[in-house]
Amino acid sequence: MRIVISEFISLDGVVQAPGGPEEDTDGGFAHGGWTHPYFDPEVVGGSFDEALRGAEALLYGRRTWQVMAQAWPAQAGDPFADRINALPKYVVSDSLGDADMVWNTTRVPGSQAVAKLRELRAEGGDGGLLLMGSPSLVRLLLSEGLVDELRLVVMPVVLGGGKSVFPADGVLRAFELVSTTAAPTGAQVCVYRAAPGA
Repeated sequence: MRIVISEFISLDGVVQAPGGPEEDTDGGFAHGGWTHPYFDPEVVGGSFDEALRGAEALLYGRRTWQVMAQAWPAQAGDPFADRINALPKYVVSDSLGDADMVWNTTRVPGSQAVAKLRELRAEGGDGGLLLMGSPSLVRLLLSEGLVDELRLVVMPVVLGGGKSVFPADGVLRAFELVSTTAAPTGAQVCVYRAAPGA
């Protein structure tokens, strides 16, 4: 499976708490829900629908998984929600136990995450292992060279600080732009694939 990252991201590279005010206030982050003015159902919503249609499974870090596992099962009956609910899921966590697993989810201990994700990636197939949110996990995957595709929804806003998905290790990682689509709200959906040999 290809590992595909899908993120809402600000012009200054922040991905923290795009969905709501109380989603993630770590570090005093006060801009939760910052994506709402720029969300366009056709372009932005369509990009997430496309990514989900191409997914064989979903991947999350603990915090994002807990938020999603509480929200999405209650949305049954909507085609997007039904697809999310039906897909197999993996959550990387040392604090959750196997007994906590709901929502069609398999736990991957943090110490085994890189090896397990290499294994899943090597299984091949046309579908993707889709990761949304989970900035710490995205940074790990990027630092290990395990990201095949970045689907970034760039919102026309500068947040002045917050969590990023990009490693700050000084390593150059090349990606190729595959497509870009502009929404009337100013959001840009940019799809990048890892450059050959990168």
